[in-house]
Amino acid sequence: MAAPSGKDMRSAGDPQPEPEAAAQAQLLERLQLVLGNRKNANVVFDMLEGLEAEQEAEILAATRTCGRLFCTLLQRGDLFVGQLPGEEEGLSADYSAEVKYKIWMRHRYQSCIDQLLNLMMHESDQVQEVALCTLMKFVRTEGRWPLVKYEVDEHYIFPGELLKGFLPIYQQNVFGLLSSIHMPGDESELKNFLVKQQSKHDAWKAAKLKEHRRMFERLWLAFLKHKLSTNLYKKVLVILHESILPHMSKPTLMIDFLTAAYEIGGAISLLALNGLFYLIHHHNLEYPDFYKKLYSLLDPTVLHVKYRARFLHLLDLFLSSSHLPAYLVAAFSKRLSRLSLTSPPQALLMIIPFICNLIRRHPSCKPLIHRPNEAQDLSTDPYIMDEEDPSKCRAMESSLWELQALQKHYHPDVANAAATINKALSSQEADLSSLLNLSVSELFEKEPKKREKSVPMEFEPAEGLLSRKNDLVTLHWSLE
Repeated sequence: MAAPSGKDMRSAGDPQPEPEAAAQAQLLERLQLVLGNRKNANVVFDMLEGLEAEQEAEILAATRTCGRLFCTLLQRGDLFVGQLPGEEEGLSADYSAEVKYKIWMRHRYQSCIDQLLNLMMHESDQVQEVALCTLMKFVRTEGRWPLVKYEVDEHYIFPGELLKGFLPIYQQNVFGLLSSIHMPGDESELKNFLVKQQSKHDAWKAAKLKEHRRMFERLWLAFLKHKLSTNLYKKVLVILHESILPHMSKPTLMIDFLTAAYEIGGAISLLALNGLFYLIHHHNLEYPDFYKKLYSLLDPTVLHVKYRARFLHLLDLFLSSSHLPAYLVAAFSKRLSRLSLTSPPQALLMIIPFICNLIRRHPSCKPLIHRPNEAQDLSTDPYIMDEEDPSKCRAMESSLWELQALQKHYHPDVANAAATINKALSSQEADLSSLLNLSVSELFEKEPKKREKSVPMEFEPAEGLLSRKNDLVTLHWSLE
């Protein structure tokens, strides 16, 4: 959340701008209706609707009014206390009309909290500030009139669950601060200090790169101990291999974090590959069943996510060794071939050369493209797509008939790329760098720029409707 500027700082008692004052007056009427008679409870929806308005003045007025409403309801005891049942369940259960009202109004209170948490990410600094202040008023009021039942011999109950809802916002701010830290690459860069340097400069910790790295490491480890939102988790993994690990004094301390992320699956696993590759390559990390897990990441979604190019680049690095067993290379080649049947054209232009490169590196896998008599049918293919262990998927017994099927693809570039397997593969690997970031728009822009080939024309002009002159049709019809 951005810090509010000086001109945005004002208390609740300060004069309000005219648009906000007008909106506030209308909302105050609704506030009196709700607080004056429970029969007007549905007016709360009109008040909550203001939190989603487009005009900043309406949002500010609605935020302040909702704050007054629910603080008053908390003080009155008009919100359900205890484990809140589901709304439909609570309203259909055998409760009194008063309890049902409190259950219903407690759900409206929760909706208000959720909307205020969203407003803490609003583009307006003032909206962020007012939303935060309102939420903190709820924390203070719940502290005096709790919504949880007292335990035995317990006199103080702090609304910790409500306060936890603010943490993702603060975590985002902390991440913004940490990710902006520029770590020097050499001690010679440590010259620009804001205090007078000591006489014994060599013994000064602030002048030691090792001390900077140690503190940098402690900051990130302390931050990553907390539970992060999925979005923030991804942001950390994106910069981890370039901006964090190289500047840590002991990068291996991140092994547990990366392995846990790698086990999650989906896009988070793909992003964790960067950090794992750094530790494997630079710090000799041994990861049991690494290729088995890597193989399991090849699912239909992997070729549709925005991290596709990054993943294929790393996959190419992991499969670059010529010492990998043939069954493993065959398994990856076959799985990619099967996934290509449902992939977009821009992904196919990466996958097909990728598979051909794998076979170039491992000639023992060439039988996969030289089994023309194999049945091109899913039901007779010995390959087991659902098998997670590449050693048991029977890829070596199969063929890459999917690439033959792609030779009839609607996109000419895909069809031409798939036709590469019809002739002997050259020893020179295809360069994938220019294909990894290929987009749909680039594919469409590329087509009109192609030069047309000359097409043989009919040497004898047509004189009949369907064929040449003197055909049967010309006996009854003629061109005038």
